Amino acid sequence: MRNRLQWKVLSAPVWVAALLTAGMTLAGCKSAPDLSQSQALALIQADYDHGAPQGISIQVNNDGMVQGAQAKYWERTTVYPNKYWADFKLTDAGKKIVTLPSGGDKIEWRPSGLDDKNYTYRMVTVQANHLKAREVGDISDEMIAGADTAKGASFIEGVDLTGVPDLLQQAAHTPGNRLSAKRHADFALVNGAWTVHSIQ
Repeated sequence: MRNRLQWKVLSAPVWVAALLTAGMTLAGCKSAPDLSQSQALALIQADYDHGAPQGISIQVNNDGMVQGAQAKYWERTTVYPNKYWADFKLTDAGKKIVTLPSGGDKIEWRPSGLDDKNYTYRMVTVQANHLKAREVGDISDEMIAGADTAKGASFIEGVDLTGVPDLLQQAAHTPGNRLSAKRHADFALVNGAWTVHSIQ
């Protein structure tokens, strides 16, 4: 009995030292701060806002071309013998709202036939806006090269039509236009704060 008591007394400092060492180790290891969906959304939007605003690519269909001509944004200059090909020229008012892929002011309308309802012509709005992020999904831990701690989440990226004329906003909501897309954002912990590492 005496031997057992002596062993317990002698062993006590060893256990105490082990507990103290473990406590010091845990105290020195700081856990990563939480990253909520609202924080992730704010980080993504800040990343978008930091970049240059962009014009919006819009596919204009036949109805949009008719409405644009009525609004004096472009005027027809040539009608071809087949009666469904035509050339249009941007007016001064039109040049203030769109640019053309060709870089000039000539719209070459070339549908495949009189009944071609799917033909569209691409224009880019002069009004430039930043992309908008919304609907951040579940946030999960990730492995990213060069980052000790990382997370990721999917979200919806959409265009911002603020300041775009009504006619082009209506055209943007017709088939053939893609106003939003699903993206994935990677976040890395840098100096104790979450930052956007990349957007794919």
